[in-house]
Amino acid sequence: MQSKCSNLAYALKASFTAQHNGQRLPMAHLVNPLRISRLLHVYDEDAVQKGIRISIGFDFQEYVSITGCTPTKGRTFPNFRPDRSPIDPGQGYWMMGLDQDGEVALLQAVRLYDLAHSNLGEHLQSLKAFYADPAKHAHPQDTCACTAPSAYKITGKVAYAGDLWLRRDFRGQGIVKILARITRRVTFSMWAPDFTCALVERWTLDKAVYEVVHHEPGGAMLQLRNENIDEDNWLVWRTGEELRSEINREESRLSFCLRPTAARRNDN
Repeated sequence: MQSKCSNLAYALKASFTAQHNGQRLPMAHLVNPLRISRLLHVYDEDAVQKGIRISIGFDFQEYVSITGCTPTKGRTFPNFRPDRSPIDPGQGYWMMGLDQDGEVALLQAVRLYDLAHSNLGEHLQSLKAFYADPAKHAHPQDTCACTAPSAYKITGKVAYAGDLWLRRDFRGQGIVKILARITRRVTFSMWAPDFTCALVERWTLDKAVYEVVHHEPGGAMLQLRNENIDEDNWLVWRTGEELRSEINREESRLSFCLRPTAARRNDN
């Protein structure tokens, strides 16, 4: 599998530099990509121990070409396809995991929605979450009903993760949780969003597939006729402050573990 996707830490640092070079960021949003890279290395190694090497990419034309030739992977959701919902540079990324034979075993995509003047509930119901121009691309019978009250409070910079696929022989091993931890750290480093969110099936919550902070039914009762999508998903989300606190706690634990034994003993 030949791809332009890159090592996680290297690509993350390059992307952060390209996006923020020459800009003054508010103190509350300053992010140290090297600090995040240390955490990424830990979870990257966890994935390697499971037999998967994860890399990151930013070209969504390439992503669609990969997903299109991946056996058992369903069609890429329209909000990650440039022909239906273009993603500006720096506003999205995707991850791919390869097994020891170089075959695709894992895929996921993430994009940033600017909802400064809207909210996630309205964005979903209008179908703008899936199509840049619903009037042009949506089927006349396409619908999305969002009844989760919290969706209408999710505004600002909203990072949405979706299109997740994990090959059957790797399921049930905790790999989705490893990927989610990597995703949250990359997302935080790139955007420091106000919210992160996803739409998930109920059974994934029952089986604790994800590490969820908040969840609510009625996230999206979605029908996209031309995409053969008919789903009733729950909404899961974190606030930006909850994401920041999680990463700060983990960075503190990692720093403590990396300190010399004598220094750690003195702390106690």
